Amino acid sequence: MAIQMAAIIGIGSWGGYKLDEYYKNETPVFTIVLSLVSIFAAMYVSLKDLIFPKK
Repeated sequence: MAIQMAAIIGIGSWGGYKLDEYYKNETPVFTIVLSLVSIFAAMYVSLKDLIFPKK
């Protein structure tokens, strides 16, 4: 589960970084937003797996 969370957060952060790099933003807006979204997504996936375990 920890590896899954790290992968989700890492991919989100990396995607935000690449978007900031592509659009040449002075402030890392995409990195911040996608990092936060990926943190919430990772928490959702983890809690969903804890509450409703696979059969």
